[in-house]
Amino acid sequence: MSVLAGGVFAASSDDELAELRGLVDDIGRQAAGHRLPENFDTGVWAHLEETGLSRITTGEGAGPVESAVVLRELARHAVAAPVAETDLLAAWLASATGLDVPADGPLTVAIADADAEGTRLTGTAYEVPWTRAAARVVLVLCAGGRWHAASVEPGDLDITDGHNLAGEPRDTVAFDVAGTEVDAEVVTELKRRGAWARCVQIIGALDAAAEMSVAHTRDRVQFGKPLSRFQSVQHALAGMAGEIERARASVSLAVEAAAEHGFADPATDYAVTLAKIVTGRVVPVVNTVAHQLHGAIGVTVEHRLWSATSRSYSWAGEFGSTQSFARRLGRVALTSSADDGALWDVLTGVDLRAWS
Repeated sequence: MSVLAGGVFAASSDDELAELRGLVDDIGRQAAGHRLPENFDTGVWAHLEETGLSRITTGEGAGPVESAVVLRELARHAVAAPVAETDLLAAWLASATGLDVPADGPLTVAIADADAEGTRLTGTAYEVPWTRAAARVVLVLCAGGRWHAASVEPGDLDITDGHNLAGEPRDTVAFDVAGTEVDAEVVTELKRRGAWARCVQIIGALDAAAEMSVAHTRDRVQFGKPLSRFQSVQHALAGMAGEIERARASVSLAVEAAAEHGFADPATDYAVTLAKIVTGRVVPVVNTVAHQLHGAIGVTVEHRLWSATSRSYSWAGEFGSTQSFARRLGRVALTSSADDGALWDVLTGVDLRAWS
């Protein structure tokens, strides 16, 4: 059974992760009161910390498989909490580089270019998630071709409020800090982890959009029968489900690669690249159909569909756009093709030499 199983298809009875799915689903349902997306859900966060889910890989010793289950379920319920930023990014980076971060509370990461002035690094980071909710902001800064990291309290930064399309906090952060030099390979893995997390979260949001579309067309009656009885609606739902499963397959490959090889491995690099491309192309197709099936309903912040579709649109462009990953895959394919003609092996992941 797929780690990311769900959506409109029933889960298998042999799901080894059923208990974890159920726990996260129960916590996610507590956010069903539909808070505004910029409001950090302190109640849900408290439950995540009590159950160890807020730092499941860095604090509880779990791996990418368990993390994927948590992130997908929380995204499916549109939970307003920075679990990916806290666990997979900031806490992991702190552990890898020896930075000091609080053992509890939400964390976030900002990646930016900086100017070096003596021992100080100055500059501005853009679209930083959840800075106003974070107990600590981990800055990852490139100055003169070298990477540095610093753990900073939000009060020591100049923060200008901002939002993404979904209304989630994405702030502008001006900084003047002293940093510790870190390896470029660590930063590369950090970015890959971020891209991986967003792909997993997108699957949760797409599943939510599909579930709502199925329910709406089943319950909404027009011309004396449910919308789902009309052939055109059935075709639209089938097309939506097919697109979501295409995305799920690509992201499942990325989850399996990270679980088997680790985030730093070329196999995971390849799989995350594919997942970013596929999810980025699936998102607009699924979201368009979902809103068409809802008619004039679901296009405002008051409706749960908006929470799902606007998030998936926003997440698709974070930690690298669909186009940037597609160009990278194209460059790798062209280079490998010129070298030895093994284009098919490169595109299908059989030959990973170009990804190392």
